[in-house]
Amino acid sequence: MTDAGTEEAKPPDRRGDAVKTVLTVVAVLGMAAVAFLGVREAQRARLAPDGTSAPTLQMRKHDGGTLSLADLRGKVVMLDFWATWCPPCREEMPSLVKLAKEYESKGLVFVAANRDDDATAAQEVDYFLRRFQPGLAPHVVYAPDELAAEFQVNALPTLYFLDRDGKVTDAQRGMLSEDALRRRIERALDL
Repeated sequence: MTDAGTEEAKPPDRRGDAVKTVLTVVAVLGMAAVAFLGVREAQRARLAPDGTSAPTLQMRKHDGGTLSLADLRGKVVMLDFWATWCPPCREEMPSLVKLAKEYESKGLVFVAANRDDDATAAQEVDYFLRRFQPGLAPHVVYAPDELAAEFQVNALPTLYFLDRDGKVTDAQRGMLSEDALRRRIERALDL
């Protein structure tokens, strides 16, 4: 029995505490997701923007000689920054080579700008070509740090499309499926 002036002690409301905890966790995860998406969008925005002119730096070609993106004016350029040690690059490369060959007659030029360590790049690429992707050989150039900096490459693969005037029209950080690559190529070629 209780006295008129005293109340019975109530047990703690554990269900209410659990609901509050779940709601707090959901809110924190939601804020983290929004922050993550904001960071991803900021990273995407840091890629060289549309309309940026390609730099005229000389790149050493794997099969000898040099190449400047300025040499390719009049063609649509698919410029892929990649490395032999990059799993998504290796996975995407067969599609890039296949589509480059398929669209070459329509004015597409594929440039595979390698970012392996300068000291070992030629050996690493040579091994990669012989073992995995011999059809890539005519497209490989060694991209100097200055070129990667101009194109704001801080992750691999990073893909750019340059129009016939040498201006950036599209950019993508990360691997694309063959279908997505095809759509981007056709858009770049205005097909």
